[in-house]
Amino acid sequence: MKVAILDDYQNVALGLADWSGVARRAEITVFNDHLADPAAVIERLRPFDVVCVMRERTPLPRDILQQLPQLKLIASTGPRNAAIDMRAAAERGILVTSTGYESTPTIELTWALILASARQLVQEAGSVRDGGWQTSLGANLRGKCLGVLGLGNIGKEVARIGLAFGMTVIAWSQNLTAEAARAAGATLVDKPALFGQADIVTIHLILSRRTVGLVGAAELALMKPTARLINTSRGPIVDEAALIEALQARRIAAAAIDVFDTEPLPADHPFRKLNNVLTTPHIGYVTEELYRTFYGDAAASIAAWLDTQSPTRP
Repeated sequence: MKVAILDDYQNVALGLADWSGVARRAEITVFNDHLADPAAVIERLRPFDVVCVMRERTPLPRDILQQLPQLKLIASTGPRNAAIDMRAAAERGILVTSTGYESTPTIELTWALILASARQLVQEAGSVRDGGWQTSLGANLRGKCLGVLGLGNIGKEVARIGLAFGMTVIAWSQNLTAEAARAAGATLVDKPALFGQADIVTIHLILSRRTVGLVGAAELALMKPTARLINTSRGPIVDEAALIEALQARRIAAAAIDVFDTEPLPADHPFRKLNNVLTTPHIGYVTEELYRTFYGDAAASIAAWLDTQSPTRP
């Protein structure tokens, strides 16, 4: 059996989990680079019986799965993976497993981005590194309005921390009720009101057909010129071209973004050059603790599957 671990950017997968149950019965190959070209992905994965994927880094749509006749198991990290065509996998008899997850890392990064953007930490740290000193004025959070799109497991905790900072919290999503909003310490408003009133808009929605492009030019036009947009959810929820235009025209103050339409972010992307954008490379879930859960559970599920293929005999 051959097992591939994909997109292990930090080269930590084998060190953060016990893979001995897999290594006894299979050959493990770790790939630290990322392949975007589908043909290259197919060529790389064709020899493998098992593929371990880190979240949605390498999509596995139907047209790729159809060209991997050897593939029998996809061990996906996290509870769901929208980048895998589950129907196509089932049709081909490919088992897809998931792992444990906790939202703490993304909640904490959301607030790291909010604070870093409001106080322009990257710019000020860069000034000190370059031999300079103070260059900008930061903004208080106390007394400001936090607008939360989505009050699920992540959004409600982000809202709670906003209250601790002394912020007023408003919220909206397609199915959010006034009662659920109150339970999270927020006030339910409609979508235009959220974008018009919030000083910080932070997105915590699952990517779906209903949420693709949910934040577009019309919503960005409602935002205050001093407002900031934070996205640690999924890139396509925001119309990327509309956001770039709004930032270039300074119609909003800034954005802090951890997720993008194309990942890794292309080298010539405008987000890499705009000075009112703080970008991080989709690290919302990238902590040692969560990686131990991801890779530990993935290794265990692969080992359990291998047991069904070639049971250990006394």
